[in-house]
Parts: sequence; C-alpha cells; structure tokens
Amino acid sequence: RGGAAFPAGIKWQAVADEPGPKFVVCNADESEPGTFKDRVLMESNPYRLIEAMIIAGYAVGATQGYLYIRGEYPIAHRRLANALDEMRSAGFLGGGIAGSEFSFDVELRKGAGAYICGEETALFNSIEGFRGEPRQKPPFPTIAGLFARPTLVNNVESLMNVPDIVLGGGEAFAAVGTEDSTGPKLFCVSGNVAEPGVYETPFGLSTREILDLAGGAVGDLAAVLVGGAAGTFLTDAQLDVPLTFEDTRTAGIALGSGVVMAFNTDVDMAGIIRRIAHFFREESCGLCVPCRVGTVRQEESLIRLGEGAPADHELELLAQLDETLRDASICGLGQFASSAVQSAIEIGLIGAPR
Repeated sequence: RGGAAFPAGIKWQAVADEPGPKFVVCNADESEPGTFKDRVLMESNPYRLIEAMIIAGYAVGATQGYLYIRGEYPIAHRRLANALDEMRSAGFLGGGIAGSEFSFDVELRKGAGAYICGEETALFNSIEGFRGEPRQKPPFPTIAGLFARPTLVNNVESLMNVPDIVLGGGEAFAAVGTEDSTGPKLFCVSGNVAEPGVYETPFGLSTREILDLAGGAVGDLAAVLVGGAAGTFLTDAQLDVPLTFEDTRTAGIALGSGVVMAFNTDVDMAGIIRRIAHFFREESCGLCVPCRVGTVRQEESLIRLGEGAPADHELELLAQLDETLRDASICGLGQFASSAVQSAIEIGLIGAPR
C-alpha cells in the first residue's frame, strides 16, 4: 500500500487492464517534513528500486518508466544515474532486456523543490513541462495519467517491497504485520530522541515502541508529531495506539509517510506550529482559492494568537478554516494543511483545548 493506504495490487491490475502505451512512474519527490526514508533507500540500493520499476513495467505492460526525484537529493540522484547507466550497459534496461522480448527503460527527472509535486497529478504536469499543479480527478491516473495515458505511480518504499514479494510470494509478505496492514513499515524517527534514524518494523508497533527503538525521548516529552507536517500531534496518552492503517484511522491519527518526530518540553511548540502553517502557506500552488487563501489566513491567525489576541475568537476562526480547507481544497495539500494545527489545539499545545 502507498502512503494513502490504497492497495498497490488494485492499482497495478487497473493499469494492466488498460490498452497501451502505458507508463510506470516512481514518485521519489519525498518532501514531507521529517521524512527521509526514501533518501536512505535510494542512496543505499538504487539498483533494487530500478529493478522494481522493471518488474512493474513487465506486470502492467509498460515500456517506459520515469523516476521523479526530489531536487534536494544530489547523492541519491548521482547514484541512481550511475545505476541506470550500469544497468543499461549490462542489458537490463532498454530493448530486449536480458535477451528477452521485453523492453523497458527508465528516465530520471529531477524536481525543483516543490512540495506540491509529491501529489501524483502535479508530478505528471511537472514531467510534461508544465507548472506543478494538481489535476481534477477523475479521470484517475490508471486511465489517464502521464501524457494522458494509463500510468502506474508508486512511491519508493512501495516499490522496494516488490522484489521480496516476487521472490518469496505474497503469502510470506502478508504473514508480516497485521491482517489489514501487511508487511514491514519504515519509520523516520527524529527530534528529541537518543538515536534518530530510519527504523524498519512489522506493522503493528505503537509510537511508544518505535520511540523506544530510537533510544527513547531525550528530556520530558511534550508531544510527538506522527505523519509529518500534514500529520497529527499526539500526547503521551495516545502513544500506545498501534501504527497500522486501521488503528490510526479509527483513532483519527495520520500515519502518512511514517514520520515520528518527538518534542520535549524545552521546545517552543507554538513556534513549531506556526512554522508548519508557514510551510503550507509557502508550498500552496495557488490553484484553488480555499488553499491559496486559507493557508495564509491560518498562519495569520496563529501569529495573532501568539501575540495575545483573544483565544476564543482565533480558535473559532481556525476551526472554520480547517473545515473549509478540508472540504473545498482540490488536493491533499490543502485538505491536510490544518491537520497538525487542529491536533495541537485539541491537546492544548496552543490556545486552549476545545
């Protein structure tokens, strides 16, 4: 499953059922604050990612792949470019792979630092040479994606699981984790912990257990941000919820890209929350009014709150902005731009809990 929990198998089958030509796209535009798992994967084993794209191309009947990587990852970009050259020279990319009748090649594209291009349709626009803005859906990428053709798009972590599934079988993969959240999961643990890093665990561990893997919190824990800037702040009482798709959905927690960021009581949490709001204001592509204006008003309200404005008025305004952003924004950037802010209000990190 991808970060939005949509099953990869359904997506693959849908693309395979469409007539050609088709494309395979690897979304390596890892821009969620606090996320760095894809960078580690690409830097440590670029060949595995390319092999997974070849397998995906074979499975869905595509002959061309695009690997769209975040522009701020120069080491990963160099290693992927080198791996592509080596694999092409060895006959594992291009025409007649390994002497077979199957042909598939991968083109490496570098983003220019736009968070919105992590949204799949904005990514397609960027590859095509247009401004990175999301498209209306439907039609979905499996029918009309890159260059208006059926397109399979998966993130780096999803694709990296493919070789193991091919070699060991689906049942072996599904035996790891929980019934509804199968396989392993990568968590990016950072902030006030003893040993920040990427931790791979079976689905089902709680936030507290993952923090323990990283040596535990440093100092007195104030809150943990799960899911990145578009995620949810948790208090100590919520740290025992298993980080699975089903449990986090029930608890109203955003699992997202696997961010687990700890903050101790020495951190200026109001400043952190304003910084998150500023991030979404800066990264909004401006295509739709609710996000273009709503993210600006959200940051302005938080600034006024920090300057001593009446809390009741500002909290009510932030709640209205949250509703508008969620219900009226075109894509996930706007729909989740207020998630962390609202969760911070709910647990009393800023203002007063409603």
